[in-house]
Amino acid sequence: MNNIRNFCIIAHIDHGKSTLADRMLEITKTVEQRKMKEQLLDTMDLERERGITIKLQPVRMIYQSSKNTGYILNLIDTPGHVDFQYEVSRSLAAAEGAVLLVDASKGVQAQTVANLYQAIEQNLEIIPVVNKIDLPNAEIEKTKKEIVHLLGCKKEEILEASGKTGEGVPEILEAITRKISPPKGDAKKPLRALIFDSKYDSYKGVLAYARIMDGELKGEDKIFTMATKEKSSVIEVGCFFPELKKTRMLSAGEIGYIATGFKSVEDCRVGDTITLEASRGQIAPLPGYKEIKPVVYASFYPKEGDDYNFMRDALGKLKLNDAAFAFEPEANLALGRGFRCGFLGLLHMEIIQERLKREFEIDPVITTPSVVYEVETKGRREKLQIFSPLEMPDPSVIESIEEPYVKLDIISPSKYLGLIMELMNDTRAEYKNTEYLDAERMILTFESPLTDVIIDLHDRLKSASSGFASMNYEFIGYRPNNLLKLDILVAGEKIDAFSRIVPQEKAFSEGKAMVEKLKESIPRQNFQVAIQAAIGGKIIARETIKAFRKDVTAKLYGGDVTRKRKLLEKQKKGKKKMSQIGRVEIPSSSFLAVLRK
Repeated sequence: MNNIRNFCIIAHIDHGKSTLADRMLEITKTVEQRKMKEQLLDTMDLERERGITIKLQPVRMIYQSSKNTGYILNLIDTPGHVDFQYEVSRSLAAAEGAVLLVDASKGVQAQTVANLYQAIEQNLEIIPVVNKIDLPNAEIEKTKKEIVHLLGCKKEEILEASGKTGEGVPEILEAITRKISPPKGDAKKPLRALIFDSKYDSYKGVLAYARIMDGELKGEDKIFTMATKEKSSVIEVGCFFPELKKTRMLSAGEIGYIATGFKSVEDCRVGDTITLEASRGQIAPLPGYKEIKPVVYASFYPKEGDDYNFMRDALGKLKLNDAAFAFEPEANLALGRGFRCGFLGLLHMEIIQERLKREFEIDPVITTPSVVYEVETKGRREKLQIFSPLEMPDPSVIESIEEPYVKLDIISPSKYLGLIMELMNDTRAEYKNTEYLDAERMILTFESPLTDVIIDLHDRLKSASSGFASMNYEFIGYRPNNLLKLDILVAGEKIDAFSRIVPQEKAFSEGKAMVEKLKESIPRQNFQVAIQAAIGGKIIARETIKAFRKDVTAKLYGGDVTRKRKLLEKQKKGKKKMSQIGRVEIPSSSFLAVLRK
């Protein structure tokens, strides 16, 4: 056990985590040269195309140090995006040390800071590394200063490396064996294993990627999960090289996979503790487990009604591999039958959408993402959770409405300060603090409603800062706000699909924008159609679609004016009757025009 080192690589998106892991695999000869390819640990096509890590990927390497001592190095490659923070926290809990990777051309960015603070909270040994030193625009000294400011370490302790050329990588491996402490644990104690990821395998059922904290585990042992309280018999255990390799047993300090025999990833949640069924009452679960709850909700509808069952099966298969993704059936007057889906964030939603398109050839219609509100009503103690405006109770019984807030960190070159502040003034974010990393880079801290962050803030921030700014947010709780339900009436009839929850100060502008969009997209009728935005019984904005007009006086040539007036009056009566009984068919393109911001 003294020769085992468990570590992970933490960094912002696209700072070279997977490329550095490739070089480590080459140097330790874990993967044969002929099988080597770029970003070997990124197993999904989507990960390779976007250059991001979505699923955690562990690997075991055998390394001979300069003192000729053999070490087992267990590397966990972590996702760098804000949506997958919980997975990062669990992989940090499975390791004793972390390599902090910073791109020399980009410097410290938002996710670097967030992941670093998580690693420090877990008391991990941090090895700072400046990566991509081979780039012509690399600013090595400047990046080192930023790391010193963040970590408070000495400049000499920061290693320089290039994941692409392999320069400096042997020094990183040496530092890992020297600085990171061996795992603590006792093989003689009852089994405790931390699940840091899980995956569905069509042959072996659910695979739990686990770190054995105490005890040991063999194939055919009877196991018990402490949070979900499920029992099963282990099919096999093994390690990652990086493909799965069966071993006789896993003991304290090791990282490997457990073929649990469970049929659903839900039974084997990230952060849960696995123990032997025989010792389930004797031990306490490992700390830090929490159930992942979706943060952002959006509805997916098939374009063709016949595809509903096929889409349900497709979403079910995606859920097998992604316990954080949730979906349930719902129906909408305009868009038909579909599913309300819950995600960790917008990137998570994009990934699910992309996988539906690639793996199942389904291109769904997607509604505007929204968040969960909490409503306190008169005469009820517990708060109601509101997932859609249609569930909103009558305004007369509402005591207060609360919405989720996040702490938002933006890291940017300081020359864009004015533009970013101008952008944030358009939202309801509250400015908190500015911290300068050096003369040219700063961290801006805001507290903002989650709704303002998830819709399009990331894109607007990239536009305002020419792509240089990065952002990270974390949930800080619910806060009461002046929120109202905005209804849209078309020809006096309330259309539920257009209802939305808006802040009171933005109600008029949101209502006006919606009725203007609808005026453009609803076709003209034979009678005048009023499109109104209303809050309760009060109309706050209105647009009118003019009626088609038939020239009823065209056949008259001369004669008395009363004849002309008689025909116009008759037409007027007809139009009035029509507007009382006529119904307006709203095309689905109108729904999309409003649903998409």
